[in-house]
Amino acid sequence: MQQAIAVLDSGVGGLTVVKEVMRQLPREKILYLGDTARTPYGPRPAEEVIRFTREIVDYLLQYQPKMIVIACNTATAVALQDIRSRVSIPVVGVINPGARAAIGRSKTGVIGVIGTEGTIKSGAYEHALRRLSPRLEVITKACPDFVPLVEDGNFRSEETYRVVSSALESIKQGAMDCLILGCTHYPFLAETISEVMGPEVGLISSAEETAREISTILHENNQLAGRDEVPIHQFFCSGDPRKFQEIAQSWLGEHIRLTPVVWRVPNIGA
Repeated sequence: MQQAIAVLDSGVGGLTVVKEVMRQLPREKILYLGDTARTPYGPRPAEEVIRFTREIVDYLLQYQPKMIVIACNTATAVALQDIRSRVSIPVVGVINPGARAAIGRSKTGVIGVIGTEGTIKSGAYEHALRRLSPRLEVITKACPDFVPLVEDGNFRSEETYRVVSSALESIKQGAMDCLILGCTHYPFLAETISEVMGPEVGLISSAEETAREISTILHENNQLAGRDEVPIHQFFCSGDPRKFQEIAQSWLGEHIRLTPVVWRVPNIGA
């Protein structure tokens, strides 16, 4: 049986990472779990996010994956080290890859970061960026209203533009030339965010760099899927399966196998 890459998120946001993994590593099988019943994670206490992440990881481990990808910035910020200490397989987050991508792109050394309340409050991106380049200027802003828009499938509308424009008005300044989308939900809103910020600000999603890191780790561990592998991906969600499937199939451009069985995890949906 082909071992899978297990990817988890608070909802549909991690599908942005899945899409890039499918592009770079088309032979790899993916298990995806979106905790749509309890999204968003951003406003929740760190202890609760850690508990939820543990529950989801425990659920995914029954499928014996070869790697876990925490495709949620909030969960990466507060739970990555905890999960790494609890499992024997590689665990990849999305913050360090996003920071590396931004530093590689920025010419001015002024980088913006938008994310959930939990991610911004943690200071995880600022720490990651300044660890790599201490002289950077980092401008951060929590945008808690973005995730509900994405979970509702409301990617392009007058309401979306109004919400995004209002949230980003305060950081449209100075020499910023890169804006990290510090939540994997935010690439769904990339067109609107780019329209608001203007062409001089490049948007950085961690998805591409995260997929590269996954590829590197699998290569080093001699675990890349064989040339003849034909992966059958599997998706799980804890909330409304119809909405999840609609968004997932539209984003990924293909039919998905969805199993709404996450309710069996203790306390899921609480």
